[in-house]
Amino acid sequence: MLIGVNTAPILMPPSWIVLTSFYLLDPSLNVLFLAMVGASGATLGRFFLKKISGLFRNFVGEEQKTNLDIIGDYLNRKKYGYVIASFLFGATPLPSNMLFIAYGLMRAKSISIYAGFWFGRTISYVIMIYFGDAVLRPFFEIFEDRLTGILLIDGAGIGAIILFASINWTVLITQKKIKFVKPKIWRI
Repeated sequence: MLIGVNTAPILMPPSWIVLTSFYLLDPSLNVLFLAMVGASGATLGRFFLKKISGLFRNFVGEEQKTNLDIIGDYLNRKKYGYVIASFLFGATPLPSNMLFIAYGLMRAKSISIYAGFWFGRTISYVIMIYFGDAVLRPFFEIFEDRLTGILLIDGAGIGAIILFASINWTVLITQKKIKFVKPKIWRI
């Protein structure tokens, strides 16, 4: 189930909600083991999402391809670039679909992507499961209509992907200035 939730790019509940729900249903479950199983499912699902996203690189404009290649080259040159980026993203409860879609479009090939993400997600899931009751109830109260919450989170994720693809990474990396380019989709 977690693999499918993490392979889908949008309209899925966050994995931590699924794991926390399992724990709230059966508090005798080992939190660390549940988090490790969850992180494994999330990592495998994100692997498939990255592979699928790479197929859509042909639909990205040349300027965006160049930008994505530049950030990929930058992360490749850093000894722990991918592992740190993936760990930091995995350690937060934020949706990681945008990160793996970007990795797919960049055609990132480092195994450290998955190692960093798995360790980050394991830590994040332990915290979220342990504090699940305190975290999950307010989340559901804010979004009584769960579909609204999922749509808002996914909308933010799509916006972040567009923002990521719009950054001129050459200028950011070399000149330390933020400059944007128009994504191909805006030229329709």
